[in-house]
Amino acid sequence: MDSSDKAHSITETLQVMLYHVDRIIEIGNGWQDASFLTLGVYKDACAFNFDQLGRMTAYVEKEYIAAHPEIPWNALYELHKRITREYEGISRELLWDIIQQSLPKLQKDLRELIREARL
Repeated sequence: MDSSDKAHSITETLQVMLYHVDRIIEIGNGWQDASFLTLGVYKDACAFNFDQLGRMTAYVEKEYIAAHPEIPWNALYELHKRITREYEGISRELLWDIIQQSLPKLQKDLRELIREARL
């Protein structure tokens, strides 16, 4: 794999991650609190996208992770594992807090990394 393949691969991975972040934000848009997550379809949709987001971190090389500590790689992967193993035990308040407090910055940071990877 030459360096352009690696750059393309990381760009694709970051784009998939951004897609899932965008979907979660879109699902939660307009709600004032975590009550929307009591509706199964919304919780399922958010959990699926969080799961996929965390799963994608496994495709990122360790060197890239070390070079970009602004992304909470480990926390995303741990959330993926938690959703996979104990979905029913995932608190809607936890998901809401992540949506409100962490995802906007993650969205911004992923967009910046995608832009940098394309240069």
